[in-house]
Amino acid sequence: MTTNLIKKEKKETKPFRKHSYFMNRELSWMEFNDRVLDEARRPDNPLLERLNFLGITQSNVDEFFMVRVASLHKLIAAGIKSTDPSGMTPKEQLDAINKKEHKAVEKRYSTYSRSLMPLLQKNHIQILGIKDLNNDQREFVRRYFNDELYLVLTPMADDAIRPFPFIANDSLNIAIRLKDNDKGHHHYATVRVPNIFKRLVKLPDADNSFILIEDIIKEFLGKLFVGYKVEESGCFRATRDMDLDVAERDTSDFLRSVQKQLKDREHGQVVRLEVEKSMGDKLRKRLIKKIQVDKSAVYKINGPIDLTFLKKLPGAVKGHDDLRYKPFKPYINPDLELSSNIFANIRKHDYLVQHPYDTFDAVLNFIHKAAMDDKVLAIKMTLYRVSSNSPIIKYLGQAAQAGKQVTVLVEVKARFDEQNNVHWARRLEQMGCHVIYGLKGLKTHTKTTLVIRRDEDGIRRYLHLGTGNYNDVTAHFYTDMGLFTCRRDLGIDATNLFNMLSGYSNPPYFRLLKISPDHIREFINQKLDQTIATAKAGRKAEVHMKMNSLSDPEIIAKLYEASAAGVKIHLIIRGICCLRTDIPKISDNIEVHSIVGRLLEHSRIYYFNNDGAEEIYLSSADMMKRNLNRRVETLFPVLQPDLKQRAISIFDKMWQDNVKARILHNNVYSMIDRRGKEAVNAQEYFIHEAEQKNKALKEKRKQEARTPETFDVMKKHKNDLHLGENKD
Repeated sequence: MTTNLIKKEKKETKPFRKHSYFMNRELSWMEFNDRVLDEARRPDNPLLERLNFLGITQSNVDEFFMVRVASLHKLIAAGIKSTDPSGMTPKEQLDAINKKEHKAVEKRYSTYSRSLMPLLQKNHIQILGIKDLNNDQREFVRRYFNDELYLVLTPMADDAIRPFPFIANDSLNIAIRLKDNDKGHHHYATVRVPNIFKRLVKLPDADNSFILIEDIIKEFLGKLFVGYKVEESGCFRATRDMDLDVAERDTSDFLRSVQKQLKDREHGQVVRLEVEKSMGDKLRKRLIKKIQVDKSAVYKINGPIDLTFLKKLPGAVKGHDDLRYKPFKPYINPDLELSSNIFANIRKHDYLVQHPYDTFDAVLNFIHKAAMDDKVLAIKMTLYRVSSNSPIIKYLGQAAQAGKQVTVLVEVKARFDEQNNVHWARRLEQMGCHVIYGLKGLKTHTKTTLVIRRDEDGIRRYLHLGTGNYNDVTAHFYTDMGLFTCRRDLGIDATNLFNMLSGYSNPPYFRLLKISPDHIREFINQKLDQTIATAKAGRKAEVHMKMNSLSDPEIIAKLYEASAAGVKIHLIIRGICCLRTDIPKISDNIEVHSIVGRLLEHSRIYYFNNDGAEEIYLSSADMMKRNLNRRVETLFPVLQPDLKQRAISIFDKMWQDNVKARILHNNVYSMIDRRGKEAVNAQEYFIHEAEQKNKALKEKRKQEARTPETFDVMKKHKNDLHLGENKD
């Protein structure tokens, strides 16, 4: 009987798993990065912000090569020829990526040189070359080289005695061809551009004139090679496999393994080589041979290699506020201010926050208050990414030193934050916290804080659940959502979650929290099945989802099944989307939007409507195989009616966006046609909403401050009347 059911299920789902129904994950990510690049090209964005977008596209693609492209290289080396859901082998994927990226490089540098640099010049902001300098500036760079750079630079010969030097990942280097002045022989060398100096060097005689450090070094290379003539020089950069693969054993071995891998991965295989386009064939071919990289992974760059310096340029520019986004002040509910009785307020009702429009200070205040409150007995928290100078670490340490039981799960495998997290794990231990490192084979990605407090009527659990990281820096430009609550069922679930993470515990079920691996997938499938049944019964059925990425083939197949049954599905997906729209009778009822704007869309929202019965959930998880199968994630409901409606309205407003949102049709994203419609920019709407709340709060406090004075005047007037009556 069971076997027949399994066969039937496979038969039913097979129509929704055809290769042609899926977009390749890596190519979909590249489409997302192209949408970010489009923001750098849009004239309606402030100029300095356009520079930042261009810098972001560069850092995005760098990480993509270090991790995703590197993984494909490993699969190819291992002889793997199986296909992904879209039907592509690893070799086919790698070839398609390199082909697409060569075009993307041209587009990035065309944006840099033809669009942004001329506009900067018009605004008297310049990145100059050596030939553009006046006499004073030339003298300045000469002295800068002699006094600063010369002492640090190390020329590295490349000959039979001194082999080609190791080229560190992501480092900027200069390849040099030399000629011996005496014998006329040719020689080769490299010089690494030191990253301890700012890449943008501020020039005198102008407020906003800069030169790139590598241009200064190339101009004076001859001083490093006395007796030789520099015949040619060109910059290059190698990108290596930087993925971390740790064999997990006991905790002490595990931490050492992470630290060892951090050192070892610096020597990973080269997966991309960027060279200046002006570099001669002989020098370029020598580099390719020495670095051992496939020719298809060699990129000729028509401009400065590594555009991530553009993210620093806006901060270096003086003035020009008109070329930046207008700053805004986030709102904080007075009930969540540090001066308020936060725990008493959370006892009364739940609070929903939407960052950065609602300040992240609400979260910091919650943890700070818990650390300082004598009635708090214990704090339990998961940390995936924190800032390099995190106040949360300080508060947790203070709590432990005050005698509270503090347990912190630090995910030391958080990609590219490993070194930072290992440092904080050690620091927390030194301050007296119990530090744990999660479950074997799983990353802990949930964002959960549990505070145990002895109230007047007994011990109560206070909880913060979030969709984003506990990082006070990125919280300023990541959009995320969080819930403060002391609901008993959620508190019990959170306790069970921490017991599972820190010890040996396998709770038979969770009441309101859904935990991955396994259970979030199971829950989403159940909810989709419910909407399918509703739609088949001829009643209204809707699904709204917002996430960073959608790539899990099983979830996509279930969405296709729901669409085919008549469920109306709205998806807001910032990045990867392997689902294809406009497939007749398969995805007719699915519409996909992607919002790329001033702020990074990071919140995850899952909404289900069955004939008017609305449910909405927030989560730390995207619908990706890694989130659903290989991570500890949480999905939690918004139950309080007013907050539930607010969460629904937040999604609705983002769905109405027709300024920063793009719509997916036939695997191509295009701007939404808003002819005859009012322009809606959801992020700007929420910013304006926060400003209005701040304005209303300021006015309310002004009125409250006036009230005692008004009362005194009225009282004095009343006394005067009484005195007058007595006189009569």
